[in-house]
Amino acid sequence: MPGPSTPYSVPERIVLGVVETNPSRSGRQTEGIGTLLMEQKRITPRSPRAALEPEHVSVPTRRSGRARSPIVIVGNAIFTLLILLVLAGGAAFVVGKSRFEAAGPLEEDKVVNIPPRMGLIEIAELLRHEGVINENNAIFVGSVFALKARSELKFGEYNFAKHASVRDVLETMVEGKVVQHPITVPEGLTSEQTVQILVDSDVLSGTVNTVPREGSLLPGTYNESRGATREQLIQRMQAAQQRLIKDIWEHRNPDLPLKTPEQLVVLASIIEKETGKPEERTRVAAVFVNRLKQKMKLQSDPTIIYGLIFGKGKLDHPITKSEKEQPTPYNTYVIDGLPPGPITNPGRASLEAAANPARTKELYFVADGTGGHSFSDSYDQHQKNVGRLRTIEQEAKDTSAEDALAPARASAPPGRQGVPAPKRQPKP
Repeated sequence: MPGPSTPYSVPERIVLGVVETNPSRSGRQTEGIGTLLMEQKRITPRSPRAALEPEHVSVPTRRSGRARSPIVIVGNAIFTLLILLVLAGGAAFVVGKSRFEAAGPLEEDKVVNIPPRMGLIEIAELLRHEGVINENNAIFVGSVFALKARSELKFGEYNFAKHASVRDVLETMVEGKVVQHPITVPEGLTSEQTVQILVDSDVLSGTVNTVPREGSLLPGTYNESRGATREQLIQRMQAAQQRLIKDIWEHRNPDLPLKTPEQLVVLASIIEKETGKPEERTRVAAVFVNRLKQKMKLQSDPTIIYGLIFGKGKLDHPITKSEKEQPTPYNTYVIDGLPPGPITNPGRASLEAAANPARTKELYFVADGTGGHSFSDSYDQHQKNVGRLRTIEQEAKDTSAEDALAPARASAPPGRQGVPAPKRQPKP
């Protein structure tokens, strides 16, 4: 304990091993201590490895439990996969669309028949084999589904245009633009002859079960796709004939001596066989209508022939006198009025002529030797026309005989040409 006379003194302090005596109140001594501390820090020996190590290392934060959740991990993977799929799909769409609309390899139009019940792969292979397309099956099948045309593709024979793209090919098949083949049935044929034309066609298929009723088929040209059945075409011809007869019957001349549309067809069939000249049909019709009104026999030669062969083929010789007198249901030289049924399948022109004949008083006509006919309203004039026909026929026979003798005369020995053959003496 200091005494009263002892001056005030500051206790000694030890700072980092340095004895500090009598520190100053002004703080200078404190500055000396800071300097000592810095010098002490600077001269503290450290190893090279320790010098390279950071003085403070932050502690890493732990990932949240949600980030480590399997659901999050799977969701991220799926999202990434979807993005990749979208990118891949977009690229495939761009490439596929360009291939879908690219011009095909055909250098010219080509007809290809695609049979029924073929699958998409088979169709693609067939088109590629025929040179219509050069795309692989995936492009073709993908295009079909892209157009939603799987159930709309139609089989048949198609004419694919030059450089047709896959789009063009599919649109053609969806629209069913099959090749149409014209099948012509001339006017004036019987049902037997018409059926034979259909049987001979290589476009049609199937058989004909029954020969249609005479007069029930409308002649003309019908466009059919390959493979259409013969029965289908017959049904089309029958339906067309029924519609036409109905329309013509409704617009007939009211003065006709015909009671039913069936009688109209019978008369039209006779007109059809009598003349092949369009300008004569109404005059021929007028002759028969005038005869019916006057209760005269029609006396039509084609009815004799039909009564003899019933539409099966042709008569191989001129009509004889005995055949003209032979009674048959169709022989209009024997029966009165119209025969019981048509003798051929008449066309539109003959039906219209029968319904609206020319307004004449003519009762006769005969061939004029030039492919037409001479008409008359009296029997005397008719006989004169017949006489002229006989003269023309005789002249034609003489000309034919001269032509037949010409080769024989040319081959006769010299000096004998032009000498007529000796006439045979009649036997006593």
